[in-house]
Amino acid sequence: MDSQNIIEQYQKAIIQIATSSGTGTGFYVKEYDLIVTNDHVVAENPEVTIAGKAFEKVMSRVWYTDRKHDLAFLEAPKNIELPEIRLGHYEEMKDGDAVVAIGHPYGLNYTATQGVISKVDRIREGLKFIQIDAAINPGNSGGPLVNQKGEVIGVNSFIIRGGDNLGFALPVNYLREALLMYNPVRGQVSTRCFSCDFLVTSANIDTKKYCPSCGTEVKLPEIPEKEIEPVGAAKTIEDILRELGKDVKLAREGVNTWSVREGSAKIKISYNAENFFIAGDAYLCQMPSDAAKIKPLYQYLLEENYRVNGLVLSCVKQNIVLSCIMYDLDMTKEGGAEAFRTLFQKADYYDDHLKSVFGCTVRLEE
Repeated sequence: MDSQNIIEQYQKAIIQIATSSGTGTGFYVKEYDLIVTNDHVVAENPEVTIAGKAFEKVMSRVWYTDRKHDLAFLEAPKNIELPEIRLGHYEEMKDGDAVVAIGHPYGLNYTATQGVISKVDRIREGLKFIQIDAAINPGNSGGPLVNQKGEVIGVNSFIIRGGDNLGFALPVNYLREALLMYNPVRGQVSTRCFSCDFLVTSANIDTKKYCPSCGTEVKLPEIPEKEIEPVGAAKTIEDILRELGKDVKLAREGVNTWSVREGSAKIKISYNAENFFIAGDAYLCQMPSDAAKIKPLYQYLLEENYRVNGLVLSCVKQNIVLSCIMYDLDMTKEGGAEAFRTLFQKADYYDDHLKSVFGCTVRLEE
């Protein structure tokens, strides 16, 4: 199977994962009806947001964590048909075999990189890893490593920083073992003890914090009675989003980054803690294909920038963007709510108006 066929086969099975602390990749295993990713991607969160080609962003429960093997299993979206992908056999792999790594590095969705296995059994911390030269980067974590048969033979796990394409994937035999171990208690929160490999569940955990087999302190991915909230400007932003009727959990897209929709417009909100400002950028439509309409469009955008207070319309490559900026020390909850409310309303209005009057086109999104 060539790389193009592999990419086409896997696109709907590749899952984007986001938490308040970062982003990563996962993939759906139909046989177990679970999403597989890295433990460090979920980062002790009992719930994460997931999105894919076949469904919009939703919340997903973390069912299983495994710190030793850096694995986590997530609840799959309901009533969505996702493709079946096969798990391969690590024993058949050898040095020099061609592989494809699939994931979302640096937010570049559904990126596939080709390479070969540099060493099939590199030992690190007592475990075997597949060393590959295919480029994997932050955001690839948790994605599948696929052989030329289109089978998953590893889970992309980490890189050596400063190295030249030194990537490592956990072999599929560890994944298969974990899936078989968890399957009898599927639907229950559990964690695999990193000391003795015992499967700890809410039913057998000792005094709610210790492995019943060896006594090591462990943590189940249970939802706390009270959610830990951000502080400072990040908390103010989330309070504002709630007030404006947005689902804050679904809005989170990493550290100090949120994304919401208002009508047909997509609005990204980010807090730059180093420079103390909050930016709201509403990505509207794209420039019209009719060249005769571009000059009057530019004139309209400039005139509108004089009319709207606190907002700026601009062109970023082919995209028309409506933006606002506030400094964190100046932003109150009331003032911030009014600014974002205006941004959201104007974004929805301008998106429709620019399409109907100037022939602007729908913005392409992955």
